Amino acid sequence: MSEFIPVLTQKEIAKRVVEVADAISTDYRDRDLILIGILKGAFVFLADLIRHISIPVKVDFMCASSYGRSTSSSGRVKIIKDVDLDLKNKDVVIVEDIVDTGITLTHLVAHLKSSGAASVRICALIDKQERRQTEIVADYVCHSVEKGFLVGYGLDYAEFHRNLPEVYHLKL
Repeated sequence: MSEFIPVLTQKEIAKRVVEVADAISTDYRDRDLILIGILKGAFVFLADLIRHISIPVKVDFMCASSYGRSTSSSGRVKIIKDVDLDLKNKDVVIVEDIVDTGITLTHLVAHLKSSGAASVRICALIDKQERRQTEIVADYVCHSVEKGFLVGYGLDYAEFHRNLPEVYHLKL
């Protein structure tokens, strides 16, 4: 039987989402901003984040995976859905649920830069350095977590547990 160990409460998450949205709004005032949510995990975070951004912003989505049904990265990134918007000369902020190994984000940043984006930055709900394999750094981070396999608030294990309102360490 799986055990859920609390890591982040709804209040902790909500407070930081507002603070990060304010920072993005300030940094991109008077600029042409596109937020790109990485499906599926970031959809909950992106929905809350965008409601607190106070500047005009466009939204698009990508879907990429290096995990599949495992708790560890395969090391191979597969883009399942690419962006639909034209990124040429636009400022892009990738919105991700978690920066873990960094493999997927390193691949996505390079892919988006090659699409002609003026800039590409990263906004993450969670920065977890425990298994980092690349030198990727998130520009906007809501929470840093040392370790654990995390679920809830969009984060999943084999497509389950995204609906949990808080973040938990899943002990299998």
